[in-house]
Amino acid sequence: MVSGRLLLLIVTTLHYASGAFVGINIGTDVSNMPSAPDVVAILKANQITHVRLYDADAHMLKALADSGIEVMVGVTNEEILGIGESASKAAAWINQNVAAYLPSTNITAIAVGSEVLTTIPNVVPVLVPAMNYLHKALVASNLNFQVKVSTPQAMDVIPRPFPPSTATFNSSWDSTIYQILQFLKNTNSYYMLNAYPYFGYTSGNGIFPLDYALFRSLPPVKQIVDPNTLSHYDSMFDAMVDATYYSIDALNMSGIPIVVTETGWPWLGGANEPDATADNAETFNNNMIRRVQNDSGPPSQPKFPINTYIYEMFNEDKRPGPVSEKNWGLFFTNGSSVYTFSLSTSNRITGNNSDFCVAKPNADPGKLQVGLNWACGQGGANCSAIQEGQPCYLPNTYQNHASYAYNDYYQKMHLAGATCDFDGTATTTTANPSYGSCKFTGSSSTTPNSTGGFTPSVAPGPVSPQGGSGTTNLQVLRIQFGISSMFLALVLL
Repeated sequence: MVSGRLLLLIVTTLHYASGAFVGINIGTDVSNMPSAPDVVAILKANQITHVRLYDADAHMLKALADSGIEVMVGVTNEEILGIGESASKAAAWINQNVAAYLPSTNITAIAVGSEVLTTIPNVVPVLVPAMNYLHKALVASNLNFQVKVSTPQAMDVIPRPFPPSTATFNSSWDSTIYQILQFLKNTNSYYMLNAYPYFGYTSGNGIFPLDYALFRSLPPVKQIVDPNTLSHYDSMFDAMVDATYYSIDALNMSGIPIVVTETGWPWLGGANEPDATADNAETFNNNMIRRVQNDSGPPSQPKFPINTYIYEMFNEDKRPGPVSEKNWGLFFTNGSSVYTFSLSTSNRITGNNSDFCVAKPNADPGKLQVGLNWACGQGGANCSAIQEGQPCYLPNTYQNHASYAYNDYYQKMHLAGATCDFDGTATTTTANPSYGSCKFTGSSSTTPNSTGGFTPSVAPGPVSPQGGSGTTNLQVLRIQFGISSMFLALVLL
């Protein structure tokens, strides 16, 4: 008979082999927070299969039992000091917050703190010891193969992220980061990265095109190219991830995969935050989901998919700071969506086994135009939905329009032997590319509904460019992107 824990390990291994995933962060600094069972109901209704908790809330961990949802639990920044100084406290934490819930609750990772290097430097000396103690406690419980330990870090640990090929970690943290990377390599874990193109764009003083931050195709004259490798970057997201891979390589620690533990876009901002709009948030998240589900990595690591967690599930209206700080959520607390998005199709174990034919994110725009023209013409695809004013017209990009046309052609003709290639610009995926009122052939959708409340735990969240504790980090970001912007300006000339 196969034991419950061994079965969980087998299921987890098979899931990771099935392709990249998009999960969601659950911050709880929310008025009228839904009950834990209702939160899980919303997750299930939207077929969300990966969540990150910022702590180890007992109500959530119990509610997630037998759901099949993979759970990343968090050691809070306040807990690190005690755990880092005591192996017995680490063992007690594992017994209470991990072992007690397995295998019913599918806990697969522990995030130790949040952006410790840049937010609580006094704790940095015990960060790696805390990770080691937690891992040893997992080993003692025979859980180390199914539960990985890592620590999320902000993008601003890399002072000059562009061009990615020359990116390195801040030298003042080299010793600690090297120890972190050595730990990740020794334990077969992964680097946790918080990457926010929103802040990269808004801090770039107009140098970075908005389309670049939103995963939209750029015309050839505006494409972002690393002058050392000649790699093309179709999105700031990819460039951020690649800069981190190059920084890891610079410390001779290659082979460590990256998981993006936070990314997203605020849907509402104040008068001085014009880019925090529902349209931009919808565009960013839908395009990001499609990009992740392409199952490829950035230019330097194309075989490493970029598993990603969206920040965040609900609008944390109790957070301090500017208006945008409170409005990153995908859902209102009644379970209705803030704007249309296709997160319910962002996972490979949704029960929808249909193959869709979509344009590759990095495909050449010229080839996409040729493929689009052929599909809508000789190919016989019905392209009325991508005409101006129709439900699939926006975003008005070759990639979006080609995806719709390619899929319509493929669904009609693949049983007759048609392939999904289009001169190398297309690929099949089981991820449903539908979004909002734009429905691709073969798609289906569900509608969530929920209410309630449970004990809140403040999510660390993104570094705000205004107010509160984000001020120091903004200074780093301004320096970082100021230098990068000057270099990028030379490249774009």
